[in-house]
Amino acid sequence: MIFESLAEKLQNSLSKLKGKGKLSEKDIKSAMREVKLALLEADVNYKVVKSFISKVSERSVGSEVMKSLTPGQQVIKIVNEELKELMGTNEAKIEFSPKPPTVIMMVGLQGAGKTTTSGKIGGYLKKTGKSPLLVAGDIYRPAAIKQLKIVGEKLELPVFSMGDSTSPQNISKAALEFAKRNGHDVVIIDTAGRLHIDESLMQELKNVKETVKPNEILLVIDAMTGQDAVNVAEAFDRDLSIDGVVLSKLDGDTRGGAALSVKAVTGKPIKFVGTGEKLDSIEPFYPERMASRILGMGDVLTLIEKAQESFSEENARKLQKKIKEQSFDLNDFLDQMEQMKNMGPIDQIMEMMPGIGGKQLKNLKVDENELKRIEALIKSMTDEERTNPEIISSGRRKRIAAGSGNSVQQVNKLLKQFAQTKKMMKQFSGMGKKQGKRGFNIPFM
Repeated sequence: MIFESLAEKLQNSLSKLKGKGKLSEKDIKSAMREVKLALLEADVNYKVVKSFISKVSERSVGSEVMKSLTPGQQVIKIVNEELKELMGTNEAKIEFSPKPPTVIMMVGLQGAGKTTTSGKIGGYLKKTGKSPLLVAGDIYRPAAIKQLKIVGEKLELPVFSMGDSTSPQNISKAALEFAKRNGHDVVIIDTAGRLHIDESLMQELKNVKETVKPNEILLVIDAMTGQDAVNVAEAFDRDLSIDGVVLSKLDGDTRGGAALSVKAVTGKPIKFVGTGEKLDSIEPFYPERMASRILGMGDVLTLIEKAQESFSEENARKLQKKIKEQSFDLNDFLDQMEQMKNMGPIDQIMEMMPGIGGKQLKNLKVDENELKRIEALIKSMTDEERTNPEIISSGRRKRIAAGSGNSVQQVNKLLKQFAQTKKMMKQFSGMGKKQGKRGFNIPFM
């Protein structure tokens, strides 16, 4: 779970306030002491922690108590609002040039995931209707050019390269001309990094900046480096005046120090976050949604967006009709499981659901082979059995188990899961009606 350690500690600290009808200054101080320790242990910048605790404490002991909330709930609301403020309040989008192409210059230290992130952003922008061109501007790291070409091939994105025999600024200049001639409206330049910040690296990046005058300079930072990420961001901003930050490897960050510190210290927003190893595992950064997830309130909007990407509206309407007619069968069950897999890792999907926090997810073990097992079991059934699972007798169960290379117990487990899912379908359909934008209902979860 993203920020698992921090989220669990903050939720535990604040849960003690929920049941109290009235809060004293002593209650607030005690809770804020725990919150402070949780943030420091998460490697959040000390000055940021100090300012955050001061603001929350001041608001909590003031008159900010709404009649509709208990005092404890109001304190949690204040913490939520201040977390959003800390991370940037609103989504920070890429500023596209009114006169294409928009040039995005990717910078960062070696090992932060800059090359892969360049491709991920290109893939993301392609989905929005853009025509990105990736530029291999790292001529120093062995295999950097080859790596970008492989990433580009997988994402079906063109890669501009001139090898490693000329300067990065010449490559960038030539790439810009190529983009203009070939109708690419976004140019993403992957630049060289170093294991540490040095004068030669910064001078080279300044030269590229001066040559192509990028619309956006995005700094890629490994989220797991914590507070060190802030020092890197300050150094790059001082020399290059960056426009935003991309946090890579956020899925492995249980603490959250970088995400909670970088905007407050540098003033530069987080624009994207990498949420996994797959090339489509990148998302725009929404401070409000992240604050909500940290406090165990879920992230329904992102959940709906992922569902909308994975489930077509036509399929959703067909599914809804099947639910109403009580004709949902095992073919539909398998189809929904496959589409759920397209939404991303199951544990990440679960943490977006309201009321499911770190404690519940801690013991959640997601077996990636389970889908393969379910597929094998269902495909070992006859058409009649898939359509009417009620007819599957003990003899049929033995045949299905043998045909799929599984046990009868696993057949029984699947049929039980299917029965439970049919009961849940109506509830999730109702949730989609309440939460969905553009009339879209959330399919099977």
